[in-house]
Amino acid sequence: MAPPSNGTNGTNGTGNFTNQFVQPPWRVALWSVAYSSILAVAVFGNLVVMWIILAHKRMRTVTNYFLLNLAFSDASMAAFNTLINFVYATHGDWYFGESYCKFHNFFPVTSVFASIYSMTAIAVDRYMAIIHPLKPRLSATATKVVIVCIWALAVVLAFPLCYYSTIKTLPRRTLCYLAWPRGSEDAVMYHIIVTVLVYILPLVVMGINYTIVGVTLWGGEIPGDTSDNYHGQLRAKRKVVKMMIIVVVTFAICWLPYHIYFLATGLNKQLIRWKSIQQVYLSVMWLAMSSTMYNPIIYCCLNSRFRAGFKRAFRWCPFVRISSYDELELRATRLHPTRQSSMYTLSRMETSMVVMYDPADGSHGQASRKSLPSRHPHTNGCPGETAKGRVVLYTAPTAQPEEFS
Repeated sequence: MAPPSNGTNGTNGTGNFTNQFVQPPWRVALWSVAYSSILAVAVFGNLVVMWIILAHKRMRTVTNYFLLNLAFSDASMAAFNTLINFVYATHGDWYFGESYCKFHNFFPVTSVFASIYSMTAIAVDRYMAIIHPLKPRLSATATKVVIVCIWALAVVLAFPLCYYSTIKTLPRRTLCYLAWPRGSEDAVMYHIIVTVLVYILPLVVMGINYTIVGVTLWGGEIPGDTSDNYHGQLRAKRKVVKMMIIVVVTFAICWLPYHIYFLATGLNKQLIRWKSIQQVYLSVMWLAMSSTMYNPIIYCCLNSRFRAGFKRAFRWCPFVRISSYDELELRATRLHPTRQSSMYTLSRMETSMVVMYDPADGSHGQASRKSLPSRHPHTNGCPGETAKGRVVLYTAPTAQPEEFS
């Protein structure tokens, strides 16, 4: 994911030892601020997201485990590649040695693969939870196995970048580049494979899943839900799906110009000799790397529990106030999974009424008896007197949907 060695700095990697794309100091300063902002927001924001999930038992759900993996991959890419990419693209001189050259080319593809397939796993999990709510869900162990498999596949896909990366020392500077066996032909083919596997394919899968889920949530009834908590669960599921759709669309927008850039410059070598190509590359790379900093902002804006977690993380700020509601949002609560719904539920008390008749009544049972049976007849509610015609009250827990599952 590094800039092409013969592109952004106007050299062919062998004979041209001058850097024709030297930028004025003011422009370098502006780009430095732009890239440093990504680094600060992405690393700190994603670390907070990881802390919220790991430090609060209530947040350890299937969806959040994949969000944890997404946050880790985004924070890692921002920390290890953002500024390095900027320095190399700006100066055209590799200062970091051959080992880091291999890592620098290898890790971004690995990280992006892990990010987008974590989002794909969430999309599939949401599909199964909403469209097939009675089927078994992923357990915590199975979720961790899926995450390990995602990283293993990511390493396999990115391995050629590590294997063929090397440095070349020229009289005035050092290059970090990919020495493909067949040169540009292999480079173009690899970029096509990466674009398909790390962009087009997962976006198509997510698009199909979220389209079906969206039609179900906004255009029809959810299979398997009971009427007493239907509307609450519907709102909760819509919030989760809406948030994830925004995350996916943001990722797609940020990385589209990057893939177009590499495919275009790979197919048309004359483009890399264009004097403004350095600014194009810096813009495209900034937009792609900025995808690592938006997710924490989206979580904070659209999910009340993540918002409460961010308030707790920033409670040292004088303008941040934590309400009692925020404290309850992250407090460990006994959750009860139901077979009718994919959402975990939080118990609350609801009163049901049973009308009872004294058998000594002269009606001899001819009067019609009406009852509203409790869904949990074994509750600890306290019945009243069972005299003739009197009402006995039972308190029974009913399901209150959680916002995140």
